[in-house]
Amino acid sequence: MTGIRALRQIVATTDVHSTLDNAAPFLTHLHALRATSLVVDCGDFFEGSGYYRLAHGTIEREILLKLYDVLAPGNHGWPHHSEPALHRLTVCANAVHAETGDAIFRRLRIADIGDRRVGVTAVIGQQAFHSIPAAQRAGHRVTDPVQSLRELMLAHHHEVDGWVLLSHSGFDEDLKLAAACPFLDVIFAGHCHSNQYGPFRVGDTLVIKGSELADGYAIATPVGSGWGAGTTRFPDHTSGSVPTELTYVKAHIDEVGEQLHKVLGQVRTTYRQQTLDRRGLLFALTARLRTALGADAVILNETALRTVPLGDTLTLGDLLSIEPFANQLVHAQVPEPDRRNLRALLSRLTAQTGPLVTAPDPLPDAITTVLTTDYLADTYLGGRTHEAGLRLDQAIQHVLAAPDTADGDTQ
Repeated sequence: MTGIRALRQIVATTDVHSTLDNAAPFLTHLHALRATSLVVDCGDFFEGSGYYRLAHGTIEREILLKLYDVLAPGNHGWPHHSEPALHRLTVCANAVHAETGDAIFRRLRIADIGDRRVGVTAVIGQQAFHSIPAAQRAGHRVTDPVQSLRELMLAHHHEVDGWVLLSHSGFDEDLKLAAACPFLDVIFAGHCHSNQYGPFRVGDTLVIKGSELADGYAIATPVGSGWGAGTTRFPDHTSGSVPTELTYVKAHIDEVGEQLHKVLGQVRTTYRQQTLDRRGLLFALTARLRTALGADAVILNETALRTVPLGDTLTLGDLLSIEPFANQLVHAQVPEPDRRNLRALLSRLTAQTGPLVTAPDPLPDAITTVLTTDYLADTYLGGRTHEAGLRLDQAIQHVLAAPDTADGDTQ
């Protein structure tokens, strides 16, 4: 995809998560950078907003095919990377077919950056891979990233002058990768959603991450015998219109955006004019669900929700940004061994999925079923017993928005 472009640098986004509300600067700036930049993404370009929920990834696919050269797969949107057009752009050194051990994606892309011939590869961390819904990663597994990178380097060291890694593992894990694989020149980090951006130097390796949610990017440039790296943000606004070849993408974004402006109700006083406290919302939600659906216990994870600023009205866009993953509520089996040690079960779930909220708290001894999301049930518990007949976003709407918008809210 680099064509006859004279590339001087590598530009890397990460964890865009379908954040397209202010897409014009993002599209215009990346389009301008493409003339001299290898444009790459470190995973999780998909899922995270109402744009994905309503358009099912078609907008994100259009952007990636128009503006990007190399993609790392993330835990969100994993199946999209098997679509033929995106598969051609995706690299990953440690994702393999479970039975054969054959690579799922191309392991390496080689590009000329300045006067360097650079090998660009990617890895997905074990934690990130195992957070993919079980059905989506069926038949796939990941190998140890360090071992996979060492093997790749040994096989191709004579073909390249330097190595750049797109990692969907988390910044702390990438610092460890840098120490274990000193042949890497630059690691572009992703997955972590932390306040660490770098660049941090580990030996001769630079570890750096751009701002998430389409807010900015990281950049790496050959300098002398080494590399320089930094981060910058996309402009808040763009002058003029988006480039002609991206006008249909912008039109698609605007069309979906109109649907997301639909008002669902007045925000209750408790949540109005403030940034949503997702843990506080989950406390209210789990208590209500336990009573309304007659469950012995409820388990929900904070990372099922996103923090969103709320105004006076709740729009469809607000709701789908708060709960962007279309989780279904289901009744699920507690695995037999875990019934005797619920504390260990919750500790394991927390390590895998992030902080939990339960009702009641603590959980009663020897429970056999819980109300939870289909994601937690199918990926980490004993599977669902039956559907609850309610989506998580529908339940959230009942908590956040007053039922009678005409009369306001006195709660």
